[in-house]
Amino acid sequence: MNLNIDAQKDMTYDAIVVGSGISGGWAAKELTQKGLKVLMLERGRDIKHVEGYVTATNNPWDFPHRGRITTQAAEEYWANMRTGYTANEEWRHHFENDSLNPYIEKRPMDWIRGYHVGGRSLMWGRQSYRWNEEDFMANAKEGVGVDWPIRYKDLAPWYSYVEGFAGISGNKDGLSVLPDGNFLAPMELNCVEKEVKARVEKAFGKRRITIGRVAHLTDPKALHTDLGRAACQYRNQCMRGCPFGAYFSTQAATLPAAMKTGRLTLRPDSIVAEVLYDEKKGRATGVRVIDQNTKEVREYFAKIIFLNASAFGSTSILMNSKSNRFPNGMGNESDQLGRNIMDHHLAVGASGDFDGMEDKYYYGRRANGVYVPRYRNWDGDKRDYLRGFGYQGGASRGGWNRGNGMEGFGADFKESLTTPGPWTMGLGGFGEVLPNPDNRFTLSPDQKDRWGLPLLVFDAAYGENEKKMRKDMMNDAVEMLEAAGLKNVRGYNDESKHLGIGIHEMGTARMGRDPKTSVLNANNQVHSVKNVFVTDGAAMTSASCVNPSLTYMALTARAADFAVKELKRQNL
Repeated sequence: MNLNIDAQKDMTYDAIVVGSGISGGWAAKELTQKGLKVLMLERGRDIKHVEGYVTATNNPWDFPHRGRITTQAAEEYWANMRTGYTANEEWRHHFENDSLNPYIEKRPMDWIRGYHVGGRSLMWGRQSYRWNEEDFMANAKEGVGVDWPIRYKDLAPWYSYVEGFAGISGNKDGLSVLPDGNFLAPMELNCVEKEVKARVEKAFGKRRITIGRVAHLTDPKALHTDLGRAACQYRNQCMRGCPFGAYFSTQAATLPAAMKTGRLTLRPDSIVAEVLYDEKKGRATGVRVIDQNTKEVREYFAKIIFLNASAFGSTSILMNSKSNRFPNGMGNESDQLGRNIMDHHLAVGASGDFDGMEDKYYYGRRANGVYVPRYRNWDGDKRDYLRGFGYQGGASRGGWNRGNGMEGFGADFKESLTTPGPWTMGLGGFGEVLPNPDNRFTLSPDQKDRWGLPLLVFDAAYGENEKKMRKDMMNDAVEMLEAAGLKNVRGYNDESKHLGIGIHEMGTARMGRDPKTSVLNANNQVHSVKNVFVTDGAAMTSASCVNPSLTYMALTARAADFAVKELKRQNL
């Protein structure tokens, strides 16, 4: 008997964090720094900071296929292939083999995953924008989905807090549509971007072009360098992993901060199958875990549990957590688990050629671009669709590899490739996707993965609102580039793409005011199981048109602060 008690003590923590990506890293950091003994469970392998980034300093000729995708890789990474870039030889090892990790599509869904310590914090695009006041109110005003249970003022101090620690570089633009933040020095627009900015803003008074707000250290502070982080080296090899710790990732920032406390235990190769529930106490007691290599099953116990396994990962865990109290999944009285899948729709915009400035170039390879904040359905503008979009893009000169697609041979041809090519510029749209309860995933009743867990079944697609918006997204991009004097402007609108291409999956366990229509409350607690928190993309009630990761960070820090205070009050 004593052996069993001792064994359970060894498996018991104050808090368990499931997932080690952007939000999971924040949960571990905040909870440990507030005095809790924390277990972080990651389903994938460990990747050590610096030494684990195996391709970070490779030259193009160091790759067996010069970075190209082999026929075998294209077959195995079939969902990644649909994005057009995640299956690249340089960083494919950071993404999951879709053949080994299958899912089922009733309608096409690009589920792009990174199962390892750090998750997609190693590969994310790092664009970091605050939501604005309207983003939190639009659902209620327009009768879409359900109302957010929080407002911008509730998250504003937490935005400032996480921006300071993560290190967000950006320009303060004074725009209500894109609130300013706690920024490091902005990266610089290049000469063509400055010229296009001036021309566009003169032609379209309410449209603005600014530098992207990005999680890269341009001017590291002591709190960054104390963790071993350094300034961005302008290499633009970010998806390989950054050995300089210049961009925000779990490995570079939140994990070392949590480890410094001495209160974090990290267990990779640990697939969480379900959250354990005590019917008598009416609370969660821990999690059941499958070792991904040995398939050994273990149980760990804690007072509070943070689910940060990504939108679909966290929700599928809740779906699998069945009991007499929750026959359809933990917290699923509302039947909202799995519903309202959102993303951002893209693959639409324009590009063109810029004549002149051939005597000018730029420093390094800036891992950032320009940003055009939303202006549609804003400040008096009214369209035949709801919400809006922004643009990301930039100007650059063609490099030596442009010779791959050019005709020519001989010494003169080779010599021409030693000088930069002409200037081009592009703008790519990022549009908001509305919540729709029919965009959902369920668990297969009979098909299982390698560990005996149900496969996810996706049934989701863009709606008419998104399709209407895309017309403006293409036409406006063409209009702006032509007004800026670019030549050969080419618009594009690839309607063959699916939900998931933005790799910003959101929804499926949304926050709300009413337990009858939502899964989580204003503090990211499961309504009916107060000691379970979900603070990743699953919690999102709407999508805005800006990259969501900064909001996940702020929600997580806020929820962790609340959870620790409630623990001290003995309310959890």
